[in-house]
Amino acid sequence: MTKKWFTETVASTVSNLGTSTENGLSSEEVKKRQEQFGSNELQEQAGKSVLELLAHQFKNPLIFILGVGAIVSFFTGHLIDAVAIGVIIVINVLIAFWQEFKAQKGMEALRDMAAPMAQVRRNGEWVDIPAREIVPGDVLKISTGDILAADVRIIEANRLSIDEAALTGESEPVDKTSDALEDGNIGLGDQKNMGFMTTMVTSGTGLGIVVGTGMQTEVGHIADMMANTEETKTPMQERMDLIAKSLMIVALGVVAVVCVIGLYHGMPWLEILNTGISLSVAAIPEGLPTVVTIVLTMGSTRMVKSNALAKQLAAIETLGSTTVICSDKTGTLTQNQMQVMKAYDASGRNWEVSGKGFSPEGEFKPLAHGTDVKDSPEMMKGLVVATLCNDSEYIQDGDKSSVRGNPTEGALIVAAAKAGLQQAEMLSTGGYSIVEKFPFDSARKMASVIVKDPQGKHFLAIKGAPDVVLRNASGFMVNGDVVAYQPATTEGNLAVAANPAEEMVANYEAAIQDFAEQALRTLAVGFRELSEDDLKRDHTELEQDVTILGLYGIMDPPRPEVRAAVDSCYDAGVRTVMITGDHALTAAAIARDIGIIRSEEDLVVTGSQLDDMDDEELRRICPNVAVFARVTPEHKLRIVQAQQYNNEVAAMTGDGVNDAPALRRADIGVAMGITGTSVAKDSGDLILLDDNFSTIVKAVRQGRQIFDNLRKFIRQALTANVGEVSVILFAFLFMGPEVALPLTPLMILWINLVSDGLPALALGVDPEEKDLMERKPRKRNESFFSDHLGTRIIIRGLAQGGMSFLAFNWAMNAGLSANYAQTMAFAMLVFCQLWHIFDSRTFSTLFRKNPFTNKSLLGAVALSASLSLGVIYTGVGQFIFSTEGLSAGHLITVFLAASLPTLVLSGLKEVTKIKFV
Repeated sequence: MTKKWFTETVASTVSNLGTSTENGLSSEEVKKRQEQFGSNELQEQAGKSVLELLAHQFKNPLIFILGVGAIVSFFTGHLIDAVAIGVIIVINVLIAFWQEFKAQKGMEALRDMAAPMAQVRRNGEWVDIPAREIVPGDVLKISTGDILAADVRIIEANRLSIDEAALTGESEPVDKTSDALEDGNIGLGDQKNMGFMTTMVTSGTGLGIVVGTGMQTEVGHIADMMANTEETKTPMQERMDLIAKSLMIVALGVVAVVCVIGLYHGMPWLEILNTGISLSVAAIPEGLPTVVTIVLTMGSTRMVKSNALAKQLAAIETLGSTTVICSDKTGTLTQNQMQVMKAYDASGRNWEVSGKGFSPEGEFKPLAHGTDVKDSPEMMKGLVVATLCNDSEYIQDGDKSSVRGNPTEGALIVAAAKAGLQQAEMLSTGGYSIVEKFPFDSARKMASVIVKDPQGKHFLAIKGAPDVVLRNASGFMVNGDVVAYQPATTEGNLAVAANPAEEMVANYEAAIQDFAEQALRTLAVGFRELSEDDLKRDHTELEQDVTILGLYGIMDPPRPEVRAAVDSCYDAGVRTVMITGDHALTAAAIARDIGIIRSEEDLVVTGSQLDDMDDEELRRICPNVAVFARVTPEHKLRIVQAQQYNNEVAAMTGDGVNDAPALRRADIGVAMGITGTSVAKDSGDLILLDDNFSTIVKAVRQGRQIFDNLRKFIRQALTANVGEVSVILFAFLFMGPEVALPLTPLMILWINLVSDGLPALALGVDPEEKDLMERKPRKRNESFFSDHLGTRIIIRGLAQGGMSFLAFNWAMNAGLSANYAQTMAFAMLVFCQLWHIFDSRTFSTLFRKNPFTNKSLLGAVALSASLSLGVIYTGVGQFIFSTEGLSAGHLITVFLAASLPTLVLSGLKEVTKIKFV
């Protein structure tokens, strides 16, 4: 929808679209327009086929190298090695394939939201047609409960209200009008004369002329943004890609060195290939993709218990890297339940209303006075009025309470319940009855009902905008008595002064201002006693000379636990930014209350201001903006992109269709599980099962712990790889190419997958470090090898490889068989890694970490040692791996000598405080 239809009058809209409000479109014209505009459906991009997805997994450099190794092993007669490597490839490919196979289906969800049928005027008659057959110019009938089938310009509105929260983020249903709007630069939430595809009619009826169908609607525009929004790789995926490429370069480099040395010594090509296979297998941690997936899966399981469901495993670790959380307001930071927070009675008393949600539990707490609410005639009478002049219904089903109808009106009913007034009881057994209703309309800005009370008398109950009620008032109820009020006027040249009730007016207006400053939506209530003659008069006459009873300040309050959660983020160096479609004043007040706005330097920026900024200006101000209000889907997408451009790792929360493009673009999209639309859930990476912001903070903690544990695992795994490569190179360089290799490819696979893999896997459940939530977030470009981790891997790997080489060299020089020498080297490397695992689980030294805090690790080490000894001492193990049983003396010597790299280097680090050791 490119034309600004909201600025057009009804007549010009009808003229521009060549239609008629009385007859609609003719059948011939419909056919022409269907050919011109196409079907009223959202287009869906074709996804990858299963074969394409499967083929995509083989682009991983690790898989490519292993594949070459398996092929060479097969053609050189090493069948067991070829089969083992092939199985590893299949496992890794299938895991990656399954993850990608569960790709987002946001477009399908958008299609599902569209209305299946619609009622339009064709050839002068109302007909029901499939929504996909609607064309621009159709006159659409709008009724309560409808899901709009297209974008329409409202041409007739009878108390019409539409819930646009999923599209605009506006927490309240929007009252619609048919009047043209003058301002051509307003957002969707302020286009009061427009209706949008997929939004739901909450009350009233109306007519609309279709101005946009299919991809030309606002939701179609969002669908197009989703289709063209690039899904960014998570920081962990980028880090894993870097590791894979680095390992591929290292592996190829080592093989190249071996080939050059082998050719120099005149080695046969077959032997060079065998050595190359051994080195390539040694250089690659075959179990890395599998173990990473398992560690992430374990983290996912723990997160589900905290009400966070990860759709993509990589997203779990990304949360730990998050530097800024762009959070929606309604339902995430707030309770998504409109509540009366403050009250003011006409006697000048202020009240604070306690309790949570729709529960009748709670009370009216007096502020600066000790009056009980039941001793305030004005407040109790006001609550009676607020309950009876109300179209919402209070429902209690066992322990669960809810409200059906307008959320603001529902808040009044719940407030009355907290004071002991139950709507249903008042109307069934309380003696009250509704005689006639005069519903709210935008012209009067009020609603009223004629009520018959238990004594048989009639009165008019009225509620509405505070200024309108005051304009129609003639007095205030003060301590149960009506105090007359007549505004000051001027008659001719004589000024007629107001009576003493003028002070009550000043207090009333001050209360309105006070509520407004707290971003509370304010409603006033009043009444008028009616005579029998009054019952025959028009309601516009009855709604004069009203007695004011009080005011109610209503809002969707923050969740109780959000303040502490925002503070936790702040302490962890994670900035929280509110991004909402709601009004700036409301958003800013809540942001201050929960700690998102902490100083005068924290900015509040509106969507209209964003429209005047280019991307460079937006990037510049982003670090100082705490609240973005009244924003559109395009704005949200721009904000996320600006954060990412500033090298932030951005998490985005949302629940509506309008959030989907930003959820898709963010480093991690967090969708609401309860209030979230299917589009938002399909576009997000993480789903909050309780729609609670504090759950995100728990997930951030979990993500940080997972990242720590992955670094521990990578340190353990790559140290083993460096050890394996170095022992082969040492033997090749110092003993010559004619000597047997210290390790066979199958021995290397065993170390990587079993003797090293099992204990390393137990690192996935290692307890969190004490300073976990006190550290600043990691930078987007920070690698797994930061903080000297890469240096420690190389130093310790070389030390372990050196010990393994010494064991192999000693055995060969002692005249022992090649198989026995290989077994010595194998056992040395296995035990070196088992000692090293206890140092890998800490970023300080093993002397500062209690080894008994991770019982799973102790069990894994014991199992790994037992299985590896089985490879050495059982007939099956000796047959498959070509090992020989070691003597008891040699085994004990190897076990003790294997501890030296870890104990010596850790001791050196403990004493010297050198970080890279």
